[in-house]
Amino acid sequence: MVSSSEADVTDGPHPHPVDPERVEAARRRLPSRDEAAQLTSILSLMADPTRSRLLYALDVVSEMCVGDLAMALDVNEDAASYGLRVLRTAGLVTYRREGRVLYYRLAEGFPDPLREHCLRRLIELAQRAPEEPDDDR
Repeated sequence: MVSSSEADVTDGPHPHPVDPERVEAARRRLPSRDEAAQLTSILSLMADPTRSRLLYALDVVSEMCVGDLAMALDVNEDAASYGLRVLRTAGLVTYRREGRVLYYRLAEGFPDPLREHCLRRLIELAQRAPEEPDDDR
């Protein structure tokens, strides 16, 4: 419930909250500030084109070594290796060793809906995003 100290706050063209029930519903579902910071950190890792493509490649083929990943992404091995190291440090990928070769794969529990739907959908939304912001905001 919206506290009485927050009721009828005038910050703009009309008093707030306009809809106290929706304000409270949003508050109940919001991540904590710490959770939001963690999410932002992970999303910023994935914002790098090489790292996001590494995740997609590993989703498609299950596991690959650094050299093969570099070839698939058309980047040098240093770029692929660095991207994998960052993703591994974040807990998003893991590896197994076979002799001198490391085979990387998505970490156990990497969310299927994230890679199967959300990331692909975000790309589609960005491709058709309007060039100018809406006036309705």
